[in-house]
Amino acid sequence: MRSQNGTITAIPGVRVGHWDDQEALTGCTVVVLPEPNIVAGEARGAAPGTREYALLQPGMRVEQAQAILLTGGSAFGLSAADGVVRGLEADGRGHETPVGRVPIVPAAVIFDLFPDFSARPGPEQGEAAYRAATSDPVASGLVGAGTGATVAKWRGFEHRRPGGLGSALRAAGDASVGVLVVVNAVGDVFSLDGESLTGGEVEPGPPNLTPEAFTNTTLVTIATDARLSRLQLFRLVVRAHDALAACLRPVHTDFDGDVVFAASVGEVDAEVHTLAEAAFGATAHAIQKAVGASRDAV
Repeated sequence: MRSQNGTITAIPGVRVGHWDDQEALTGCTVVVLPEPNIVAGEARGAAPGTREYALLQPGMRVEQAQAILLTGGSAFGLSAADGVVRGLEADGRGHETPVGRVPIVPAAVIFDLFPDFSARPGPEQGEAAYRAATSDPVASGLVGAGTGATVAKWRGFEHRRPGGLGSALRAAGDASVGVLVVVNAVGDVFSLDGESLTGGEVEPGPPNLTPEAFTNTTLVTIATDARLSRLQLFRLVVRAHDALAACLRPVHTDFDGDVVFAASVGEVDAEVHTLAEAAFGATAHAIQKAVGASRDAV
């Protein structure tokens, strides 16, 4: 029987935790992965902020991670990964070395340093999000790393709308694909049917990119219970980026740091292109859930 949980935590062993500050409008989200696993990732925005990103590429020796961090705070927020590493180390998890286990935590940031430039997640907040991780369905809206997320800034900062965090699940034969997104795009948001969800035109006109409009980046984490190699995982990553291109207009700009992570955490046999299409659909649905929940909350 399929899980009634329609979010990424329906994938067996995957847990998600948040920390956020609803006054300063920032936060972080940790996706805790079961082991063994294989992880991959790709940045297509021109302004990414990442940690452990090089390790996710083909040919790298370490293919497994213990958790993935999505965080606000721009480059400052990467320090939240130190707290996740600290929590994992205390729990005895990490890559085995001759002198001990070293937790591997790929991380990526959004720029949400508005209105309070001094507010950003750090090690304590990262560890708190890790400790809060559960297998409960993931809430959508202005939570965790999506707390300070905004969209539609290409038309001018005064046109910005809430972005947010969302998660969705798709079946792929006997396997499942779960996706979690943090939507903080310079572009407007559209459904796959072409409906404008944030008031923008189907074909964007000349951008009005004031300095405030540069505060962007959409982050995606995919998890599947299918058994995939790292190279096969990249098919899911590509289709998730395709979903960003379908739903965010414009996307992958000089002012976005869009990153997609993916993890294979199971042993289910499934055809890779079926999984990739599930990743496409789940990413699009998660984006729609994020902005829908955020719009209803304000």
